[in-house]
Amino acid sequence: MKVSMRMAKRSAVLLLILSLLLPAAAYAANPYEGYIYNNLNDDVRSINGYLYHDSWDGLDGETGPLNGPEDIFIDASDRLYIADTGNNRILMLDEDFHLIRVYGDEEGPGKLSGPKGVFVTEDGMVYVADTNNKRIAIFQPDGSFLRELPEPESPLLGANFVYSPAKLIVDKRGYLFVVSNGTTNGLLQISQNGEFESYFGGNRVSFNWTRLLLRWFATEEQRAQIVSERPLEISNLYQDEEGFIYTTTMGGEVNQIKRLSPVGVDTLNQGAVYYGDYYYSGPFDLPIFVDITVDSKGIITAIDQNTNKAFQYDKLGNLLFIFGGTGEQNGLFKTVSAIDQTSDGTIYIADSSRHRVDRFRTTPFGALVHQASELYVEGRYTEAEQLWHEVLRYNANYDMAYNAIGKALYKAERYKEAMEYFRLARNKAEYSAAFKEYRKEMMREHFEILFAAAAGLFLVLRFLLPRLIRRLRRALGNRSRLGAGRSVRQAALTKEGEAG
Repeated sequence: MKVSMRMAKRSAVLLLILSLLLPAAAYAANPYEGYIYNNLNDDVRSINGYLYHDSWDGLDGETGPLNGPEDIFIDASDRLYIADTGNNRILMLDEDFHLIRVYGDEEGPGKLSGPKGVFVTEDGMVYVADTNNKRIAIFQPDGSFLRELPEPESPLLGANFVYSPAKLIVDKRGYLFVVSNGTTNGLLQISQNGEFESYFGGNRVSFNWTRLLLRWFATEEQRAQIVSERPLEISNLYQDEEGFIYTTTMGGEVNQIKRLSPVGVDTLNQGAVYYGDYYYSGPFDLPIFVDITVDSKGIITAIDQNTNKAFQYDKLGNLLFIFGGTGEQNGLFKTVSAIDQTSDGTIYIADSSRHRVDRFRTTPFGALVHQASELYVEGRYTEAEQLWHEVLRYNANYDMAYNAIGKALYKAERYKEAMEYFRLARNKAEYSAAFKEYRKEMMREHFEILFAAAAGLFLVLRFLLPRLIRRLRRALGNRSRLGAGRSVRQAALTKEGEAG
């Protein structure tokens, strides 16, 4: 009996040791260090929100190997549609990469050529940006080709317009929004009949003082040589559950990610907002965001082809996580090309150079931050407070947690405590707001003392001070008269001495 008890204790200890070591080993095996930016835009260590799980390249399946995949779409049933661009087809897979169907690989009118984008409607209709064929190909749920939308024709497109459809979505009204390579005027809005309706959500040319001065002072000949600055191209788009369209822009300095309203107005950014990595010394490279996905909570994840990293933000644009990077190890990439996610938050990222799709799972820390962030975005600061404390228990560098706790304390009118958390978050604006309220609170609490002190000061200034001033004047006057008398006597004595 004693032996069995001893063995049981040893087994329990071993299990405890293993439970502690296994998570550490899993994190140590990760090829990239977790980090995030604080409110001073300094990078600080952080626990990873996502870890690499596995990859699929088609080599061990009936599909054959992938060849330069350029897009991923995941439907409401968590089925994957991969634009296998180099193989001129669309693959439909379940979430564990088992083949369900192939689109566009058969000879005939539905044959695809270099497709770079795919979108699936709620009723299962598959829309493909058939790039090399300069059309939108539409397939039925069973995989059969239905029809095509050829190159749109309209004088509004301009004489130099070249149609090269690369990415697309279909809104709830049935309108298509298409990214055409080389187009700088925005998304092409196209009807179900293939008619061009308008441009939508185009980027604006940023203001440039140098260019303006050149136009003011240059001669006409010099002005003719100045190339007109064009807006940056939209690289990709995504439609969330509410119908908002998100876009990504390659090479912009600010506002590279946008959330567009039904009239094309950016509702995500207030002023100039920078996305991606920060640089304080050269070489400085602008991010090249090539795809974006948004979950049901409004959490945004975008991939940057310059760094081969994924950057995740909440619905308000606050940075949550960064993962990935450039390299040969699992979890790193050569050329990120597409991203999407399943309903449970599992993220799939295509690598067009390594010809595969990588799958990333959310870590427990990532799930905790997402839960706290959801409440924070909804303004439920008090409910989220304990979750943010738990976040800080794991990662004291997470500035957003300090800020969120500060807001919860501010809402609870605990201004002095809120000031401390805003100080830790380096949030000057919120600290000032909490300080003002704390000052008002102190004045209310000590009103009687302050009133008595003010009344006493008033009495001193009104009655006692004038008396003191009058007495001081009398004393000074007496001294002056006394001094004058002494001067007269001194002069008289001096004259008597001279006469003698």
